[in-house]
Amino acid sequence: MRPLSFLKVPLLFCLIIEIQVVSSFVALGQEREWMRVAFWNFENFFDPFVDSTRVYNEFTENGGQHWTKSRFYKKRNNLYKAILAISENEPLAILGIAEIENEYVLKMLFNQTPLKTHNYRIVHYEGDDKRGIDVAMVYCIDKLQLVYTEPVKVRNPKNPNYKTRDILYAKFFDRRGDTLQVFVNHWPSRYGGEKETIKLRALAANTLRHKVDSLFALPQSIPKIIIMGDFNDTPEDPSIKDILCKDKSLVNLFAESKKLGFDGTLKHQYNWQIFDQIIVSKALIDNDIGLLYKTNSATIFHGDFLFEEDKSYGGVKLFRTYVGPKYFGGYSDHLPVYIDLIFK
Repeated sequence: MRPLSFLKVPLLFCLIIEIQVVSSFVALGQEREWMRVAFWNFENFFDPFVDSTRVYNEFTENGGQHWTKSRFYKKRNNLYKAILAISENEPLAILGIAEIENEYVLKMLFNQTPLKTHNYRIVHYEGDDKRGIDVAMVYCIDKLQLVYTEPVKVRNPKNPNYKTRDILYAKFFDRRGDTLQVFVNHWPSRYGGEKETIKLRALAANTLRHKVDSLFALPQSIPKIIIMGDFNDTPEDPSIKDILCKDKSLVNLFAESKKLGFDGTLKHQYNWQIFDQIIVSKALIDNDIGLLYKTNSATIFHGDFLFEEDKSYGGVKLFRTYVGPKYFGGYSDHLPVYIDLIFK
């Protein structure tokens, strides 16, 4: 869905349209009194076809990863079963996603599997990533009404040729007319070294914080914001702690690892780390009415089927699709995360 052109029509007309949208949406049948918002990095969910517009085509049948149709369908089926487990067989309100190639793979996942009964809709823009992987979002139309969406570009003023993944922004009404602002992120990786790439994640953090501040600056605005993603940094790293969450207006719900149900969202040798996080504005916590964060619901989903034995470093490790060029047929190199929202 492309951004609605609110600036091209009279303000009064826009207001009437918004009121009509909310009124018709609130009139929907009663749903349960909470809803789940999740994020998951799918780990290289490519289609198996050659994309003539891209240089990178390793995930194709004749490419270096030998990404066949049967492997694609196995991955798709793994993902839909995991999503049903995350959602407890109920529709998620929102699922933020990282590392998908295009809208085709999303349609195959959400329209051609049992997930199709959950009335999901897709939000996706083709981004600038050199490998062609994007962020995306799906939402349930029985729970939320999409009002506006846009990709937020991360630009480097010192290097006009710099390109990375977009930050995806969307504005929703819930079924009672409350407004929810959502950002999905996949910040630059640590490939090439953590210290060597720290400035790139700081750039993404500053870009996102500028957009968030613009929402706080709107007249009479106390926005309810959800920021989710694979940040390639932990809650204690400068990009998160000192830039994005520099004041008390945003709360990182994944900063206290002991309350999340598992040690981390990905594993490097012996160590689990929390790169996948959900951050919310204070209005989703300190409020008496409307849509609110359900206390202590922040969770790292860790179903047993997502793991395998770690013979090198002990314990378990993630059951991945690939490790380098070697195919394993698993799920992802990241664990999903979620929070629950309640109506008050």
